Amino acid sequence: MKLELYYAPIACSLVPYVMLTEAGASFEVHAVNTAKRQQMSPEYLRVNPKHKVPVLVIDGKPLSENVAIQQWIHRNYPQAKILPADPMQELEAIALMAWCASGIHHYLGIINTPTRVCDLPGSDENVKQVTAKMVYEAFKIADGMLSGREWFFDHFTAPDAHFFWCFRRGMQLKLDVAPFGHCQAHFERMQRRASVAKVLAFEKATQEAFAKAA
Repeated sequence: MKLELYYAPIACSLVPYVMLTEAGASFEVHAVNTAKRQQMSPEYLRVNPKHKVPVLVIDGKPLSENVAIQQWIHRNYPQAKILPADPMQELEAIALMAWCASGIHHYLGIINTPTRVCDLPGSDENVKQVTAKMVYEAFKIADGMLSGREWFFDHFTAPDAHFFWCFRRGMQLKLDVAPFGHCQAHFERMQRRASVAKVLAFEKATQEAFAKAA
């Protein structure tokens, strides 16, 4: 089986990179330079017309969206236990990833580019402040879920990687994460995982290569 992951630095394609690594999968990485709008190129649009990362190409067939990709990895590498074994908990994990994708990531995107939702002159800061409240609400919920726990479930699973990306992106966008101590502790635990260290090193190398090519 040939696996190809389309990945961009900073983006949520970090999540399948981590989980494929956790699963021990062999995969090729195609780095997409979003600063140069490579995701809008005709070549990339043939892979994913939604012009987003990640995309996991499986024997030539592309699969997009993190929630779907994680389930594919789980089904094909069950020994990695990247989702809980209990059927109800598995659904809860999928729900948690969907929340990360639609209930947190969406708002982080607006904070990063407020003109996505309002292009009135002088509106940027107001849009950011209103949207940040939604992210803080989500982080507060996650903080409660992580209270007294190392991971969202009894062991490390895909939702941990997905939330790690969300929390990291919030920090990159200069959100105040000080009130969320359990989330911060989870973030630190995630950084100590070998799979996360691997993707962060790859991210740094990719950013440096893009900078040299600019």
